[in-house]
Amino acid sequence: AREAAAANPDDVDAQTLVADLDMVGGHVEDAFNRLIELVRRTSGDDRDRAREHLLGLFGAVGNDDPRVLKGRQRLASALF
Repeated sequence: AREAAAANPDDVDAQTLVADLDMVGGHVEDAFNRLIELVRRTSGDDRDRAREHLLGLFGAVGNDDPRVLKGRQRLASALF
């Protein structure tokens, strides 16, 4: 999965899969960063899919977590 994501940096399916693996492995900030950068690089439906997946990860971690607060700020920056 990581090789596929590295070979296809704008592939939403590959990147969300690795972000999920990062989450399971406890690498929450890596997962957030991966998807924030994907949102930054993509547009249209791909961008929306990446953003929605990231919002789901934020919800799984919890809105009061400082990593989520920082991630939301970075996401806003990537969107605008």
